[in-house]
Amino acid sequence: MLDGILLEKAGVPSASIVTDVFEVTGRAMAEQWGLPYYKFLLAAHPIANLTEAELDQRAREIAPEVVKLILQGQD
Repeated sequence: MLDGILLEKAGVPSASIVTDVFEVTGRAMAEQWGLPYYKFLLAAHPIANLTEAELDQRAREIAPEVVKLILQGQD
């Protein structure tokens, strides 16, 4: 999350992804770093116990949203 915030502050489009249980934490972090309306993506939690194939499937599912966010930007 912080990497995405810092990249955006530097003018580099990015897309941060956090699992849904960390949505409030992500919002608080964005506010702390001066971007209260920073857009980020949510993925289902947990991911630590997923197989490589399951992680790959989740990545494929969220990839269009990543592209959309990068192209749309933080406007």
